[in-house]
Amino acid sequence: MEVKVLKFGGSSLADASQFRKVAQIIKSEPERRYVVASAPGKRFSDDVKVTDMLYKCFNLAKNNENIDDEFKKIEDRYNKIISDLELDFSLKEEFEKIKIAIFHAGSDYISSRGEYLNSMILAEYLGYDFIDAEKVIFFHEDGNFDAHTTNKVLASVLENHEYAVIPGFYGSMPNGTIKTFSRGGSDITGSIVARAIGASLYENWTDVSGMLMADPRIVENPKVIDIISYKELRELSYMGATVMHEDAIFPVSESGIPINIKNTNAPQDKGTFIVPSTEKAEGGRMVTGVAGRQGFSSITVEKDMMNQELGFGRRVLEVLERYGVPFEHLPTGIDTMSVVVSTAAIVDKMDNISTDIYRAVKADKVRIDHGIAMIAIVGKSLINTKGTAVRLFSAIYKADINVRMMDLGSSELNVIIGVDEKDYANALRAIYAEFITR
Repeated sequence: MEVKVLKFGGSSLADASQFRKVAQIIKSEPERRYVVASAPGKRFSDDVKVTDMLYKCFNLAKNNENIDDEFKKIEDRYNKIISDLELDFSLKEEFEKIKIAIFHAGSDYISSRGEYLNSMILAEYLGYDFIDAEKVIFFHEDGNFDAHTTNKVLASVLENHEYAVIPGFYGSMPNGTIKTFSRGGSDITGSIVARAIGASLYENWTDVSGMLMADPRIVENPKVIDIISYKELRELSYMGATVMHEDAIFPVSESGIPINIKNTNAPQDKGTFIVPSTEKAEGGRMVTGVAGRQGFSSITVEKDMMNQELGFGRRVLEVLERYGVPFEHLPTGIDTMSVVVSTAAIVDKMDNISTDIYRAVKADKVRIDHGIAMIAIVGKSLINTKGTAVRLFSAIYKADINVRMMDLGSSELNVIIGVDEKDYANALRAIYAEFITR
């Protein structure tokens, strides 16, 4: 029998009405046996996510302020879901434990309780077993995910549960304390569960009908990507596409398990399939999607005969390493080297970095430019397709936009350009129009 693992996001489990949709989806196929749940998300635009409410309680407690009113809102949120679902079930004891723990436990424990409580309710509503992620998801002492131990223990536990609900977002440290993934980490938990059980499919249910080819806040009605490879998704996620957590790819990619991004509110929609590899571009298009991010700076180092000086690039990067600044891109010339970094990473140490680089390589000039936006065009064999650069620069030129830099990805999957932040939206629209709507 095939096994499917399903993860439902916060919007999919925001209230009782959404719980009913989720239950109908799960029960519609017997293969849908393991469910990963998020904390309740927003019910309407001005609503507050439960995780944010928990963080607020934690911060109040840290400042020795009263949390009664704020915690009551959390209790009311869950109790309303239970009441509306007409469940004979109480979280009273759990609320009492958490309220006390807020003054003593760490922020990871407190923030994880949203998933914990919601999963208990969902398990009760479905009639499924509840498996606490604390008992089956593990981290190393350094805080990194322990894939080996987790896979071994989780696989063994799941064998004894035909149907189960597992909270997303957290696991435990070797000393037993709770450790969370970064925000959106329930996607990672779903992927981990899928790998452990050897699932035939990992369904990631959210509030959109798949991954879009561009940011809908910038491009009007962008098309949905029907199928995309793991690597293409990683490229787009890195540049800001946010349908699912980018690290969720790793556990399933090792086992070749496909992911299907689906819409809880429109379950009949096909959604987007994420697969190990794809043979050719969808519909004959060379571009799978376009994504971008703002907030970059370029550190440009100039020195005559730089290319003949052994260790030049290493010394530049060592300076950045000392200041804890990772680099994003590294376009170079014969006598120039540019390092693209996050502006936020250098904003309070620009002068020191510039001075230290100047001294480290005896540079002729060191210049730091801000206000750069990076845009990635991702597709299959993009770099090896004739005319790609011509079409790209023609589209940008017609939009009256100057290209600050260009980086050809070594994976043959992407071309990255840098433009001024003021031109970011227009550049994204121009590229989308040229490669996808034409």
